[in-house]
Amino acid sequence: MSSPAQINLTNQFLIAMPGMADENFEGSVVYLCEHSAKGALGLVINKPSDIKLKSLFEKVELSLDRTELAEQPVYFGGPVQTDRGFVLHPKLAVTAPDGAPGSPYASTMTIPGAALEMTTSKDVLEALAQGAGPAKVLVMLGYAGWGAGQLEDELGRNGWLTVNADPSLIFDTPVERRYERAFQLLGIDPYMLSSEAGHA
Repeated sequence: MSSPAQINLTNQFLIAMPGMADENFEGSVVYLCEHSAKGALGLVINKPSDIKLKSLFEKVELSLDRTELAEQPVYFGGPVQTDRGFVLHPKLAVTAPDGAPGSPYASTMTIPGAALEMTTSKDVLEALAQGAGPAKVLVMLGYAGWGAGQLEDELGRNGWLTVNADPSLIFDTPVERRYERAFQLLGIDPYMLSSEAGHA
């Protein structure tokens, strides 16, 4: 018996269906940074915390002088490793000494098929503190993770809808409109979807 073809949802949004029982993900839009047979890693892009970037920088003994970022919230990226920072930003291309394209930061994941990267090393924060670094960032604590087959199982039980990611939704859409806008990418009004199955 052949196994079903592996779906790859890297660089897609997961949109929680109305009625999602898990409070970590209720009403959430998750950007999938990585999805393979081994599992998936994503970041919730529409759950701001009460922490502002300015105070996060102070905690790591950095001063954030970019006023447009100082009052930006730190986001709840997901329930795994909530003490760890993840920075989602547009790709910053630099050329390595061997001529290969690379990232200026020590620990960066380039997201296949996207013009985005996710950095977990402190040097991206240091660059921002010095007035440099990516023009746009979403800084989060924690991430969303799924083991092998777990996300596929949740998709099979209609827990999520998926749609190709749109970076403008991540960086340019007001946070309170991201859930609705993600549905609009699918041409769906979320208020038309009921968590209950209809009975005639």
